[in-house]
Amino acid sequence: MQPSQNDQLEKIKDLINDVRINMFITKDENGRLTGRPMGTIKVEEDGTLWFFTNEFSSKTDDISHNNEVFLSYSSPSKNSYVCIDGIARLSDDREKIKELWNPTMKAWFPEGLDDPKIQLIEVTPVSGEYWDGTSSKIVLAFNMLKAAVTGKEYSEGEHGKVNL
Repeated sequence: MQPSQNDQLEKIKDLINDVRINMFITKDENGRLTGRPMGTIKVEEDGTLWFFTNEFSSKTDDISHNNEVFLSYSSPSKNSYVCIDGIARLSDDREKIKELWNPTMKAWFPEGLDDPKIQLIEVTPVSGEYWDGTSSKIVLAFNMLKAAVTGKEYSEGEHGKVNL
């Protein structure tokens, strides 16, 4: 039985919350893809993702030119992966900044909540895809070998796509 869209969204949120760091990919004004690691601050119930950024960063320039983004989460040690295709929006909402703030953000914003460069990126997902092979590396290696010996296709674990 195919998992429901809500079940798949929950699975994606759980995997993202477990990994937290992603490659946040934007397109610059010339259409070139640019990626950088970013920490996910929060995943809302509907799948909306939040990130802190510096108002004057290249990614905010990119988003101003083209708000389509791609997020790639990877946890090789847990054999889980998530890709999100979404629409980004820059936000100066001081109440939301205050709500999402945590003390580790002072490493990037030394003035704390009063830092005038703080901005949020809100990503509304359009679609998501995940792979979750929750087995250990030994079990994975055994299953790959078994598939090679028996001639049966290797099953990588749970995989799902969801359009949001």
